[in-house]
Amino acid sequence: MNRAQTSEKLIVVTGGSKGIGRAVVARFLQAGYPVATCARSAADLAALTTELRAEVPGAVLHTLPADLSQQGDCARFTAFVLGLGLPVEVLVNNAGAFIPGRLQDEPADGSQLRQMLAVNLLSAYDVTLPLLPGLIAQGHGHIFTVCSTASITAYPNGGSYGISKHALLGFTKNLREELKASGVRVTAVLPGPTLTASWAGVELPKERFVQAEDVAEALFSAFSLSPYAVVEELLIRPQLGDL
Repeated sequence: MNRAQTSEKLIVVTGGSKGIGRAVVARFLQAGYPVATCARSAADLAALTTELRAEVPGAVLHTLPADLSQQGDCARFTAFVLGLGLPVEVLVNNAGAFIPGRLQDEPADGSQLRQMLAVNLLSAYDVTLPLLPGLIAQGHGHIFTVCSTASITAYPNGGSYGISKHALLGFTKNLREELKASGVRVTAVLPGPTLTASWAGVELPKERFVQAEDVAEALFSAFSLSPYAVVEELLIRPQLGDL
């Protein structure tokens, strides 16, 4: 697919200013696609735009500050995406947050679980649903949800984060089953420990982590398959295993 063809199709990435999201945004820009993304910080989005337009000459990047843990901001972001007037080719539900800890130590009012569900699950739900009619009507497209190895493995310090990521994988599996006949592909991306801001301050060598660029490349490769095949789950761990 040449640049003229890719420029007519929009890639949507939530939480695109840092880590895996940034790497995914960069990878699709490099392939010639216009990208729409969001993050909570307007300053981070401005820096992202400056950096990526320098890295990728001619890059078309649309940004909107939004906190996707808030349903209203999800609606505002999807309206922004639809207002761009381009068919959505890929949606990458990447927005998320990590709070470690044991369930027994979490606030008794359940606020931590509700926070994790809002950021890690409901953001994907609230962004995906408004974009689904267009994807179904065009008969093709690809939805990725960035889950975690915590979606399939319970960790002692996983707490509400682990619950939310298990739920996100369940959402993805249901979506895949519902959309099989529509031509829209659905992929769960399950990275192990990835070198992002979530691990800031941890004194471990770089080689103990997955690199965000590797996750982005694997995701792009799954997208690049023919429409007759889908990678349902993309499990990526550090070569030396989980931490």
